[in-house]
Amino acid sequence: MKNISWRTPSVIAVILVALVYVFPTFKPTLWPHKQINLGLDLQGGMHLVLEVETDKAVSNRIERAGQDLRRQMKIDRIKHEGVDLTEYNGLTVKLKSPEDKVKFDVMLDKEFRDLRINSGEDDMTVRLDLPDQESDAIKRLAVDQALETIRNRIDQFGVSEPDIRRQGEKRILIQLPGVSDTQRAKDLIGKTAQLEFKLLDDTHDLDAALKGRIPPGSQVLYQVEEDPDTNRQTKTPFLIKKRTLLTGARLKDARVQIDSQYNEPYVGIEFDRKGGRIFEKITEENVNKRLAIVLDNKIYSAPVIQEKISGGQARITGRFSAEEARDLAIVLRAGALPAPVKILEERTVGPSLGADSIRLGILSMVVGGSLVILFMILYYNLAGVIADLALLVNIIIMAAGLAGFQATLTLPGIAGFILTIGIAVDANVLIFERIREEMRMGKTPRASVEAGYSRATLTILDANITTLIAALVLFQFGTGPVKGFAVTLSMGVLASLFTSLILTRAIIDYLLINRKMKKLSI
Repeated sequence: MKNISWRTPSVIAVILVALVYVFPTFKPTLWPHKQINLGLDLQGGMHLVLEVETDKAVSNRIERAGQDLRRQMKIDRIKHEGVDLTEYNGLTVKLKSPEDKVKFDVMLDKEFRDLRINSGEDDMTVRLDLPDQESDAIKRLAVDQALETIRNRIDQFGVSEPDIRRQGEKRILIQLPGVSDTQRAKDLIGKTAQLEFKLLDDTHDLDAALKGRIPPGSQVLYQVEEDPDTNRQTKTPFLIKKRTLLTGARLKDARVQIDSQYNEPYVGIEFDRKGGRIFEKITEENVNKRLAIVLDNKIYSAPVIQEKISGGQARITGRFSAEEARDLAIVLRAGALPAPVKILEERTVGPSLGADSIRLGILSMVVGGSLVILFMILYYNLAGVIADLALLVNIIIMAAGLAGFQATLTLPGIAGFILTIGIAVDANVLIFERIREEMRMGKTPRASVEAGYSRATLTILDANITTLIAALVLFQFGTGPVKGFAVTLSMGVLASLFTSLILTRAIIDYLLINRKMKKLSI
């Protein structure tokens, strides 16, 4: 009785817990709980390979450096003829006098040590760019930031068990199981979300700018509005100043709200403490001027500043649908991409293909399992029935583990299921052969069982632990479907150890001790 005193409660507890986690997968309405997640190859979904345009990240850094140069030269009263961007991510500064050149060199040494100075066309021209080491660092950081930003957006989008990882130097692999609206997902992932606040240039003529005479320091951007009834788009041009007064980097939150007057959704944004102070100062200094809210070089609105706005809050309007407003809020909360991304590979897996994979996977598991079950019954009689019962419990425990840990079941994962059937049976075969050897030596059934399990346990542990180590290595260094295989294999090994060493032993001990069976059919 001592032998079964702990095994039986352990077996009952494990089976009950396993059923609690397995049941919601088949009856989610009756028992809401964590369910088994299916991978891209089983439930269908979206596969993307993106490339981060890292050169654009360097270009953006140079452009910001140019803006800072202009601002600082204005403060230091350094006269110049212009700060121009070069074709290869550099800056050209044309100074007016040797005196300005001296002041400019002092300013560079003091404020812009991260810029590399190259010789210009003449003494009054200075060429600037970033050192190679700095450019490489910006490119690496751009990919890392893009990876994190995309992950945050997808998490808020609500995709279960997405696979997002870096591939090579500047590529990102994305797999989204269960996604049906692929266009919406692509728009959400690929939107740069560069939010900027800029003043309108009301001192120059818009018509002249549209004809190509754009004044220095200004640019023409458009506000695109779509009529929800006719789907007709109208483009309204605006002449705005290039200088960015405030960016989305200071954004604290973005939420969808409903305009009480027009009953239309808009995106309410809130800045952090520093951003709120900057926004308050902007509105205080520019009363009666128009402030353009620009996202990815597209104007969403350009309201007139009526008064100083405190509290660090603003709104983005644009005749959104509820879904558009929600997606815009997501990308703003998740942050802007440091550089644009382009789609290199796009693949959609249909749900029908996934259903076929599930059907064939289950069929192979049923056929393989049935043959194993039949063999065990024919060869080991009653002991074979016990081993088959343990096999069914083994499958339930594996399924419960997938649901409980929210692991993703893939097609290779089904292969892992089938493989663990063989592993579980192999352990029982080893135990039963040991018991047979002891019974041939004339020992009683109870003594044979005791000796058989004792002699086989160490061998079973050695074999399963080595398999578990291999599975853990596959999980650590594998990707995608390989990880799915490693997960199910690991759970199968652990479940196999439990069912072969504890469950079957508990059943056999019950028959020999409680039922007082004199002979073991094996």
